[in-house]
Amino acid sequence: MKEFDQLIEIMARLRDPETGCPWDAKQTPMSLRANFIEELYEAIEAIEADDPEALSEELGDLMLHIVFQARMAEEKQLFDIRTVLEKINSKLIRRHPHIFSDAKIEDAAGVKQNWELIKKREKKHRKSILDGIPGSMPALIHASRTQEKAAALGFDWSEILPVIEKIEEELDELKTAIKSQQEAQITMEIGDLIFSVVNLARKLNIDAEAALKASTRKFTKRFQFIEEYYETHQKDIKSAGLEELDKIWELAKKQ
Repeated sequence: MKEFDQLIEIMARLRDPETGCPWDAKQTPMSLRANFIEELYEAIEAIEADDPEALSEELGDLMLHIVFQARMAEEKQLFDIRTVLEKINSKLIRRHPHIFSDAKIEDAAGVKQNWELIKKREKKHRKSILDGIPGSMPALIHASRTQEKAAALGFDWSEILPVIEKIEEELDELKTAIKSQQEAQITMEIGDLIFSVVNLARKLNIDAEAALKASTRKFTKRFQFIEEYYETHQKDIKSAGLEELDKIWELAKKQ
C-alpha cells in the first residue's frame, strides 16, 4: 500500500541524523513510552465516544509510533517493520487453525480457549498461562485478563449466582476487617471485593473498565451541577452540609 510505504519513507527521513528533524532524530524507544501510551488512550477515548473521525486520526498516531519503534530497531539492525508484519501474520495463521487448517471449533468461547492453549505451547519459557499479562495494565483490565485466562482452562463458575454470592462474602469479610481497624487487612479485602466485582462484570460480558469510567463521568457531571448551582446562587459550597448537598445531588439526577 503506497500510503504505508510513504509513512515508512517519511519516518526514515525524519530520523536522518544530518537532514532530519532534530526532535525525531534524538528519540529512543524508552523516551517515547509515555507518548505511545498517551496515543493509545486517545484512541480508546475515540472508540468510547463512537467518533469514527477521531478514531481514524488516533489510529494513525498509533501506527506512527509502531513505525517509529520499528525504524529505531532497524537502525540498530535488530529488526524492521517487515519483520513485525511477518510475525503477526504468522501468529494469526497459527492461532486460527479452524480457519487456516482443518481444526474444528464450534463457537467464540472455543476459539478463545484454543488461542490460549496454543499461546501457552508457543511461550515455553512461561511457567503459567497467567504469565505475560503486562503489570503496567490498568488494574481493572489486568484483573479481567487474569480471570479470562484462568477461565480458558476451565477455572470459572458456569452460573452467575455463585459469583454474586462471592461478592457478598467478600463484602462481609471487608466489614469484619474494618471493625478490626487493621489497615493491611482492610486493603486486602477491598482488593478482593473489587476483583470479585470485576469477575461479575466479565461473566455478564461487561467491560469493567468502561463501566467504571461511565460511572465516574456520571458522578463528575452531577457534581459539576452542584458546583454550578452554588455559583449561580452565590452561596459557599463548603459551608453547605451533606444533607443540603444531597438534595442538590437529587436535582442533578433529575437533570
